Amino acid sequence: MEPISGQEAQALPDFVLQQFAPGNGEYNHQQLYRILQGGIRQSTLPAGHKLPPTRAMAEALGIARNTVVQVYEQLVLEGLAQAGVGRGTYVAEAAPGFVGRVRAAPRGGGAAASPLSQRGADLVQGALASPMQWGAFTPGVPEVRMFPAKVWSRLQSQAWREVQPAHLSYATGAGHPALREAIADYLGGTRGVACDAAQVVVTSGTQQALHLVAHLLADSGDRVWLEDPGYWGARAMFRAAGLALEPVDLDAEGLAPSAQQLEKPPRLMFLSPAHQYPTGVLMSHGRRRQLLDYAARHRVWIVEDDYDSEFRFAARPLPALQGLDEQGRVLYLGTFSKTLYPSLRLAYLVLPRDLVESFTRALNELYREGQTLQQVVLARFLREGHYARHIRRMRGVYAARRAVLIEAVTARFGTRLPLLGSDAGLHLVLGLPDGADDAAVADEALAAGVMTRPLSMYSLRRPAPHKGLVLGYGAVTEPEIRAGFDRLAAVLERHA
Repeated sequence: MEPISGQEAQALPDFVLQQFAPGNGEYNHQQLYRILQGGIRQSTLPAGHKLPPTRAMAEALGIARNTVVQVYEQLVLEGLAQAGVGRGTYVAEAAPGFVGRVRAAPRGGGAAASPLSQRGADLVQGALASPMQWGAFTPGVPEVRMFPAKVWSRLQSQAWREVQPAHLSYATGAGHPALREAIADYLGGTRGVACDAAQVVVTSGTQQALHLVAHLLADSGDRVWLEDPGYWGARAMFRAAGLALEPVDLDAEGLAPSAQQLEKPPRLMFLSPAHQYPTGVLMSHGRRRQLLDYAARHRVWIVEDDYDSEFRFAARPLPALQGLDEQGRVLYLGTFSKTLYPSLRLAYLVLPRDLVESFTRALNELYREGQTLQQVVLARFLREGHYARHIRRMRGVYAARRAVLIEAVTARFGTRLPLLGSDAGLHLVLGLPDGADDAAVADEALAAGVMTRPLSMYSLRRPAPHKGLVLGYGAVTEPEIRAGFDRLAAVLERHA
């Protein structure tokens, strides 16, 4: 549509009439606003053009004058029009569109440029988070149907009755003091973590904690050692922070850096010594001492991910690596996602004392934390013993489910397919024959209604040195395990 000339100014009501349609279900003021705004933005109504008086516009359209007044005032408020006493209303000189129309990109004839940064494109292309987070055999998901919701609800109601303004405002510290104290007491009594409440920093999940670690303790380009295969979520966070990812192999004792790797100390190590994810390897005491000594000598930070150590079925787990640390090089990372429920989004870091103030300031600067009321509830949940009772109950449930899954595997395949992992956690790894494509197997299983993850996706190395399927049993009942494995076995028979 061509811009309206000065001579056509009085015909503007006709221009509006071409588009104005009373009774079409849209309010009159919305229609008129949409028509005039579009004309201004598209330069059909040029800058400096005088709009008709409100009375003339109203009479031409057969609507109330107040409706036109309301629309003109809105255009002025948004900077699309200007008004003055005795001057009338004009299209603003600086109205949007003064730089000219954007030329449409040509269709076809080559790929369009990505709107993402290179870092953003790398992150999205390498994303491994699954849209399916429930059912057989989704790894890393606990049994939330047995969560003591009535107890939690009662504690939450109590917290609301006693709510304080600080509970509903932005958080200003490292977490609610009562929760930090309860976490420190719990870790000291069950995991051998040497800390007090002042060393605990509460975060909104593991990924937020890793984001803080990556940005406060390393610069872009610094190297981080990652267990390979290992936790893909840490890999994604460190990559997004611009760190150089270095895969380190595992042996029967845990992380096993080569002689060449030992010659070039990294800035960070990320370890899961109590139950390596996903292989289940338990790091030996000797290997723990070696890595601690190495970290102290070369000033390397160790991030200890203790994500599900509560669920060891045959024996008491080894104390945390942090409890052996005498030089303040270990940052201990824990979460309530596996022990309670993932959407709670509460995790914690136990830090060396000289890091606490910096992490606390960064936490508040970057995230403007909240969830304080939930932290109050969780603190009471721990203090009153509900957490320990829930852990004991679920330990028995998960042990029984693990046994059913192992029984299903061995009944169908005997020893043809090895089972990897220690007697712990919420998942195990089913080995596949040499040459099998575990990603293809996982895709076929998903088409059959069974969710699993290929072991190769946890590896940075290509080709991945190990092939298998990671099978989660935490959120699957025993009948569901049997039925789900029957479907999976039909897929496996074509590859084993």
